[in-house]
Amino acid sequence: MTAPITDIDHPCTFHDLPVFTLPEPGDDRPRPATLPSVDGIAWRLDCGWDGHGFAAVWQHFLKKVDPAQVRALVIGPWWDGEYSSLAPVVELIASDADRFPALRALFLADVVGEECEVSWLRMCDITPVLRAFPLLEELVVRGGGSGLDEESLELHPVRHEALKALRFESGGLPGHVVRAVGACELPALERLELWLGSQWYAGDATVADMAPLLSGGTFPRLRHLGLQNSEIQDEIAAAVASAPVVAQLESLALSMGTLSDAGGLALLEGQPLTHLGYLDLQHHYLGDEVMKRFKELGERDDVHVYLDEADDWDPDDEDDFRYVAVSE
Repeated sequence: MTAPITDIDHPCTFHDLPVFTLPEPGDDRPRPATLPSVDGIAWRLDCGWDGHGFAAVWQHFLKKVDPAQVRALVIGPWWDGEYSSLAPVVELIASDADRFPALRALFLADVVGEECEVSWLRMCDITPVLRAFPLLEELVVRGGGSGLDEESLELHPVRHEALKALRFESGGLPGHVVRAVGACELPALERLELWLGSQWYAGDATVADMAPLLSGGTFPRLRHLGLQNSEIQDEIAAAVASAPVVAQLESLALSMGTLSDAGGLALLEGQPLTHLGYLDLQHHYLGDEVMKRFKELGERDDVHVYLDEADDWDPDDEDDFRYVAVSE
């Protein structure tokens, strides 16, 4: 079993398709003699460093590839020189939605640290892509709020009949986005992952904001829930320990955050987790005894527990802080 994602990177596959970056206009580097089969890959668009704006790259893509056959689309760096808002990109993609009848998966902002820190990404309202693509099955959005005076991620409650997987990868996911997710009607949703992040980067979501996600009635087909990368991971774990949604899950991720013995013990002493296929607790601050109990749970009840070595932390030192895996 492949370990779950716990860091920001360029995906090699997306929607079970290999990712292929379309060569930019005028790119004379060695390339395949012919482009891959249109419906056999996830197409990645990247403005790169050659001075092409996204509008030019988009038009180049539409000329080179039959958009009617595109099944998955990955949007990399979209700016030309100065960092710019994602809003024109979302508007352009949504406006051409009728040209992409086969599109089932969209990844917005596949950007890594050397290109732009996740908290610096200038985001926007991504609701238009959900409204424009009613058959979309998977949506991944990287970026969120920011400690800087920049555009922030927004989502408005929508009903979407087809969406099966939704993931927000963020160093700071605003509480209003979490509340909007909980207010959406997504009857087909099977996988939900929220990287909640740090308060320093607008990650201000509370456990109360997550209440609809934990209720079990909001997304009846949900089988995987990730509430990850949080500074309040202990509070989340305590809430999950008695949350009705857990009974319907096949896997649970509380990784990447500041989980300590308080949250770990709440999980161990809460409702049974023995029905889970896997429990992801990577990047944690658990003590040896609590780690041992989780390992015993995995061995005894055939639950695959992802549990790496604890990050260094002295609970008796008030100046020794716990950190999330992804923030800036």
